[in-house]
Amino acid sequence: MCGRYSLAPDQSQEIARIVAEVQARFGAASIHTGEIYPTNAAPILLPDGQKMAPKPMIWGFPSFKGKGVIINARGETALEKTMFRRSLLERRCVVPTTGFYEWDSQKRKYHFRLPGQDRLYLAGLWNTFRGEERFVVLTTAPNDTIINVHGRMPVLLTDDEVTPWLHDTGMASAKLTALQPALERVAV
Repeated sequence: MCGRYSLAPDQSQEIARIVAEVQARFGAASIHTGEIYPTNAAPILLPDGQKMAPKPMIWGFPSFKGKGVIINARGETALEKTMFRRSLLERRCVVPTTGFYEWDSQKRKYHFRLPGQDRLYLAGLWNTFRGEERFVVLTTAPNDTIINVHGRMPVLLTDDEVTPWLHDTGMASAKLTALQPALERVAV
């Protein structure tokens, strides 16, 4: 978990604005939209003074085993892990989405999103590997709306939590184990 998410500019004005800004600054081919897979380049939000600026990055840190990528970091243990500690303290990011996907034990695919919202922000970390900027999504224990589908879920950020997540290490640490908001689930 979280192994795929959606980035649908036609479903959210805010997501459309972020995608358009990244494409204008970095080129139309700089990011993927639609269903985002690990190793795809996608927009993330970084601090820019007291504001935020979108930037394209590749989803997944290179695996320490030399093959594949690490796409998630467990929020409960991120500070203990050498790969994530410094990023959690100094390089937090926000992953804008229109929802995320998960599969149950019968391989049924579900799309999760916040009820009544056209966007969903995920807590992330970023770092640079061999000159390439990459990000991971932080995960936590599932809440009641996802536990019957999967044993983990992304750390979710409300609109009001996005800026504090980027700037306030205390808030960020507390958010990693906080109860996540209820989600709506649609079979895909």
